[in-house]
Amino acid sequence: MNDYKDWLEAELQETLDEEIELELEDAVLSAEIRRIYRSHHPDQLDRGVYFRELLRLQSELIRLQDWVSHNNERVVVLFEGRDSAGKGGAIKRITQRLNPRVARVVALPAPSDREKTQWYFQRYVPHLPAGGEIVLFDRSWYNRAGVERVMGFATEDQVEQFFQDVPEFERMLVRSGIRLVKYWFSITDEEQQMRFQMRIHDPLKQWKLSPMDLQSRIRWEAYTKAKEDMFERTNIPEAPWYIVPGNDKRRARLNCIDHLLGLIPYGEVDHEQITLPDRVFNPDYERDVVPRELYVPQKY
Repeated sequence: MNDYKDWLEAELQETLDEEIELELEDAVLSAEIRRIYRSHHPDQLDRGVYFRELLRLQSELIRLQDWVSHNNERVVVLFEGRDSAGKGGAIKRITQRLNPRVARVVALPAPSDREKTQWYFQRYVPHLPAGGEIVLFDRSWYNRAGVERVMGFATEDQVEQFFQDVPEFERMLVRSGIRLVKYWFSITDEEQQMRFQMRIHDPLKQWKLSPMDLQSRIRWEAYTKAKEDMFERTNIPEAPWYIVPGNDKRRARLNCIDHLLGLIPYGEVDHEQITLPDRVFNPDYERDVVPRELYVPQKY
């Protein structure tokens, strides 16, 4: 019994360690940068409270996953927002403990020359869920209303066509039985500037800083106008927008997950009781010696 308790405590500790690893995002930053960041976030949610609530909500996400799979439900969640607003962090926490065969993330690259000649929504359609699946889009067809419009990758005629088409496209999805949820992660001008500065000085995050990100700083006001037009023309009853204030990353993640759980009427799914079978021992069984060179070097 004591061995079982020790094993269970070790498993729980590993679960907590996994989350702490994700949280130590500023571990490689200089003490000065960490001090500046924390001075700008004096009311950040306590880490202990955050961990407890996150684990509780993630256990509910597992129940949601079981319900979706059992009932052949189809769920699509769009994550949009300012660059560095925390979309990726929220998606990580949602999918962290879920079955990747049920919940998957779609993050499409820029369209190819061939895709540019297709119906605009065509490249997104193959990624829509089948029964029993949850799909999270890390950016979505709303690229046309945001980055493509602001950066001049789409003409005003194309943008106008998008605004005329997208409400009906989303109504078609909903009529087909898909549960469609749209989140916009919002941060202030000052918060985005600070997060970009941290990315510049953080070797673990520099890959996140693209030329488009730098342009988004220059064109902050143009992005604001594009966002306001997008809300006005695409906030439909069948698929409304939900804004997630993102200056406090921890609160943003918890609020987003809690809200998502509240939108879907999931319930408990009965499972057959699992009994671990006894291992079969064969008296003639012999295990061959594996050559040492096949093992990964034990450096740690």
